Amino acid sequence: QVQLVESGGGLVQAGGSLRLSCTASGRTLSTYAMGWFRQAPGKEREFVAAISQGGNTTPYADSAKGRFTISRDNAKNTLDLQMNSLRPEDTAVYFCAVRPFGLTGAGTTQSQYDYWGQGTQVTVSS
Repeated sequence: QVQLVESGGGLVQAGGSLRLSCTASGRTLSTYAMGWFRQAPGKEREFVAAISQGGNTTPYADSAKGRFTISRDNAKNTLDLQMNSLRPEDTAVYFCAVRPFGLTGAGTTQSQYDYWGQGTQVTVSS
């Protein structure tokens, strides 16, 4: 079992930036393909960004392209999501997730992931 913990959420004005981090105790996150998803109030959880196990593939949702960057900090054992130019419609709970060990591709659908964090709230005010 992989226990993931997200951090870095908060309240920010439109146009601002936040950096989310995801960590796991007892696991080396660089050995997993991982992703970020989000869920806004009254909406289904949706894909934001993912990274392959090797780090060479990083797909993004259209809403995130050009504004968000997914990356790993292997020294800190974290998966990060740098979010710039935030918009009110980015308001959501953001979740990190890992794919099963050995599946190295960057998945873009929820069913491809088997462990999830509890989420961190991001609120963007207009």
